[in-house]
Amino acid sequence: MTEEELRKRLTALRVEHRDLDAAIDALTSTGGPDQLQVARLKKRKLLLKDQIAMVEDYLTPDIIA
Repeated sequence: MTEEELRKRLTALRVEHRDLDAAIDALTSTGGPDQLQVARLKKRKLLLKDQIAMVEDYLTPDIIA
């Protein structure tokens, strides 16, 4: 993948992460009994966070100290 494609992927991952955060907030604020759904969304959010970190690390050049 080119750097531009990686940057687009990073933006998409961040948007999805933000959307999941809003969905989790909405589910928890209603106090519904669907804790399984909340747990699944939180797990997906963590996976996205890991993917975001990987792409950011790839885009950030290593600096030799």
